[in-house]
Amino acid sequence: MAENVLHIENVTMQFGGVVAVNNLNLDINQGEIVALIGPNGAGKTTAFNCVTGVYEPTNGKIDFLGETIVENFPHGKMKKLYAGENMGLYSNVVSHTPDVITYKGIARTFQNIRLFSKLSVFENVLIAKHMRAKQNFFSAALHLNRAEEKRMREESMALLVEQGLDKYKDDVAGSLPYGLQRRLEIARALATDPKLLLLDEPAAGMNPQETLELAAFISEIRDKYKLSIFLVEHHMDLVMNISDRIYVLDFGKLIAQGVPAEIQSNEKVIDAYLGVSEDE
Repeated sequence: MAENVLHIENVTMQFGGVVAVNNLNLDINQGEIVALIGPNGAGKTTAFNCVTGVYEPTNGKIDFLGETIVENFPHGKMKKLYAGENMGLYSNVVSHTPDVITYKGIARTFQNIRLFSKLSVFENVLIAKHMRAKQNFFSAALHLNRAEEKRMREESMALLVEQGLDKYKDDVAGSLPYGLQRRLEIARALATDPKLLLLDEPAAGMNPQETLELAAFISEIRDKYKLSIFLVEHHMDLVMNISDRIYVLDFGKLIAQGVPAEIQSNEKVIDAYLGVSEDE
């Protein structure tokens, strides 16, 4: 049986009177590419933000590799806070910050590319590599651990070679064509050595050829780095071609889940995308 990588249980995210995600349950297993789809405003990116610690859910629990990284059951049993923070206090909330969640092995990209646009391609990857640096702030500031710095630089360069970006290593990241910027953003995420990679609208703004190349690229990195991939995407050809399973949200609620063939023929999914009301 495949190892469970991500388990989302009864997650709700409410902003005032607006329920962006409503009681979401979702699982991703080792090596899977799982897509989360739905019309604009369905709550897909909000779900991503809950997984990565950007938002603290109003309710629910998220486990990563068997460890609870987010939990908020307002009327649940009080528990001792996790080690390192106020160990004498009790709470019903567990909420790791985005940097801690990244360190634990979850990396993400964004719908709107967020590179360090004025730094070089190489520097963008090297900065991400420092997430796994085996040195403290003092030794890094004084350049005492030269072997560690050499290792990170070599690994950053090797990653650029693997992703076909080595010839652009000295180029300013913001000067790259859009498709290469997207590839660099994914390479930077890979530099953190993730077990789970979240891709938020990776094909946004791409032409058909770039989208085709992206599909092959996503499948390739899944196999090469032994990743599980969680994907939000509007480009249905991409989703149907590379996904092992698909979850569908509409107005924050899960309306369908299954393999691509099941989703393509699901009437609730068709209605949601075509805007057909339940009364019709």
